[in-house]
Amino acid sequence: MKNNLIKDKSYEFALRMIKAYKFLNEEKREFVLSKQMLRSGTSIGALVREAEQAQSKADFISKMNIALKEANETEYWLLLLKDSNYIDEKSFESIHNDCVEVIKLLISIIKTTKENYGYKK
Repeated sequence: MKNNLIKDKSYEFALRMIKAYKFLNEEKREFVLSKQMLRSGTSIGALVREAEQAQSKADFISKMNIALKEANETEYWLLLLKDSNYIDEKSFESIHNDCVEVIKLLISIIKTTKENYGYKK
């Protein structure tokens, strides 16, 4: 079976979001920002999986664009958690680097798909 980098990375990222959510709830007693982070961070992989069964290339691009929006939103929540001192710099850097990697992969997939199928900006 062929490896799917974005599928694997987004799944691993979702697992990190779940672990971070548990930590923030249990250790830091933070419930609002962490819930937002969990929701957006786990939806990335769900949208990537949904895109696998897209009805058309346009549908595929749409789902990947929504996944990209969720990844950007997740980055926002991570920044807020860091800047409000719920997560330390080291933890932030690690998880933020994974988030940025997912964002870059999604951008590349969307761009390449559009180029290969002649979609205009």
